[in-house]
Amino acid sequence: MHMNKNTIIGILIVVLIIVIGVVAYFLINNNQKNEENNQTNETTQKEESSESTTNVGSNVLVVYFSAQGHTKEVAEKIADNLNADIFEITPANPYTEEDLDYNNDNSRVSREYEDESLRDVELETTEVPNWSDYDTVLIGYPIWWGNSAWPINSFVKANNFTGKTVIPFCTSASSSIGQSDEELAEEAGTGNWEEGHRFSSNPSDSDIKSWTDSLK
Repeated sequence: MHMNKNTIIGILIVVLIIVIGVVAYFLINNNQKNEENNQTNETTQKEESSESTTNVGSNVLVVYFSAQGHTKEVAEKIADNLNADIFEITPANPYTEEDLDYNNDNSRVSREYEDESLRDVELETTEVPNWSDYDTVLIGYPIWWGNSAWPINSFVKANNFTGKTVIPFCTSASSSIGQSDEELAEEAGTGNWEEGHRFSSNPSDSDIKSWTDSLK
């Protein structure tokens, strides 16, 4: 059986189309694999970048002021998790339960809130033993009316943070950390201040550990 010229040409065209299709398939499939590999590499790089958090090192100090005990509990757990030293900021005139009555316009904190000149709270001491030895300082405080509790400001203004990494953390029932971490950094004027972290008034141990683990 003899095929005419047109039949042969038709067969060749069909074969050529099949070959082109097969080649195109492999090229497209290869490109998709390369794109997937690139995306995987980019994702891995992003994950590594997000995990590259501040390394607190070994010379770590946790400084805190606690009005009602919430910040104290968090600070102690943070210090324990990081094997850090701890220092409590204590007002020369400690706050009583009546002083902390936010619903009373005549309470101490209410008057201090209304009159900023009263917020310069005198502390028993602002000097931390072996202060120069610490590379990283975590500073904890409760949130008062969207701000850091005033005693913490007195401590920050009295100390030199040059050469130190400073990591703020706060506790509050509902308020966010707001700009309190940035404002403390401005008041300090020295040190490498990191973004702060907010805990609820009664955070779980796992929440605290998760955060401290991210700093290691």
